[in-house]
Amino acid sequence: MSPTAQARTSLEELRRIHAAAGAIVRHTPVFSLNSVSERCGGHIVLKAENLQRTGSFKLRGALSKLATLAERTHGVVAGSAGNHAQALAYAARARGIRCTVHMPAGAAISKIAAVRAYGARVEQGGESVDDCVERARADAEAHGWVFVHPFDDEHIVRGQAGVGVELLGDVPDLAHVIVPIGGGGLAAGVAMAIKLARPEVRITGVQAAACAPFLASLREHRPIPAPAVATIADGIAIKRPGQLTLGLIERWVDDLVTVDDDGIAEAMIVLLERGKLLAEGAGAATTAALLTGAVTPAPRGVTVAIVSGGNVDANVLARLITRRETRVGRRLRLHARVPDRPGGLAGLLDTVAAAGANVIELVHVRDDPDLPLAQTGVELLLEVRGDEHADALAERLQAAGYSTRGLQP
Repeated sequence: MSPTAQARTSLEELRRIHAAAGAIVRHTPVFSLNSVSERCGGHIVLKAENLQRTGSFKLRGALSKLATLAERTHGVVAGSAGNHAQALAYAARARGIRCTVHMPAGAAISKIAAVRAYGARVEQGGESVDDCVERARADAEAHGWVFVHPFDDEHIVRGQAGVGVELLGDVPDLAHVIVPIGGGGLAAGVAMAIKLARPEVRITGVQAAACAPFLASLREHRPIPAPAVATIADGIAIKRPGQLTLGLIERWVDDLVTVDDDGIAEAMIVLLERGKLLAEGAGAATTAALLTGAVTPAPRGVTVAIVSGGNVDANVLARLITRRETRVGRRLRLHARVPDRPGGLAGLLDTVAAAGANVIELVHVRDDPDLPLAQTGVELLLEVRGDEHADALAERLQAAGYSTRGLQP
């Protein structure tokens, strides 16, 4: 957004754009999560944009952009690996506009299927989202289509500002808003809407520590690329800030923090277990900032953490849950020796069952050179109720004469 465009942007204009999308965009809920407030202090609420249509805030910006196009627009095209692709496909279908999306060769199958289900044509190729964006630009030029950037577009930013417009109406005692930053479109829009109405409200942006280009870019006052590093918060792993969004973040956002992948993974599980909210890594980054202490809630008034999206791959979620269960002592791996004869394994399993543990996996290990000839090894993956239960199981196994590794009484 040029300085001139910034100057003429008003809260009334942002409210008009928000209202115009009201037939399609959901007004997402704001609700308290006591377990987070108790751990962090202050009064904390969540803005659940993961419950938005297509699973993220991106639909707001896509609709705002499409509303500016001429009636005879031939089509729109974008490069994206996930949320922007789904949002643009959905918005284009709602407006009756042809849509093509370029997605990386390694994009998640579930996300590709979702984009196609919304009626868009998917072209796969390229190593990264940046490659796909360049392919989309070339496509737009070749076919006379409109290229829709995921964040570096004033109409996209104004559409994302609808999240801030809703917060102004839903949270009268708003004091602090924590928003994830990838390319900066959401953070810029939310901050602009809120600061235009209530400049005293603090706005904090959160980036993934593995990919945080805004920190260096703000110091240099120009977009500085970050190295491509894998992160669980792939939705905000943008290598280079936009020229437009960098200026808006510098003007409207008060401070930036980073959170690492372990903190984000923990926040995803907390939101799922305590809040019954499915959040992707980018969406959980704001909660992670609170739980890790990177951000301190406002001492008075309400602190809002924006959960920006919920499009998490099922395989990633399964690994997170398994990792969490192991970390808190609900899953453990046990190596034991049993007599190599009929009924040898049954005795071990009877002992495990009597201790109230549940067997998830079982593998015979016969090729261990340290095993006596009359014995065989068994590896068990067990479900238990926690550390005390695991200790009781260890004592029972040792009392029954089993040689074990992986459990200590």
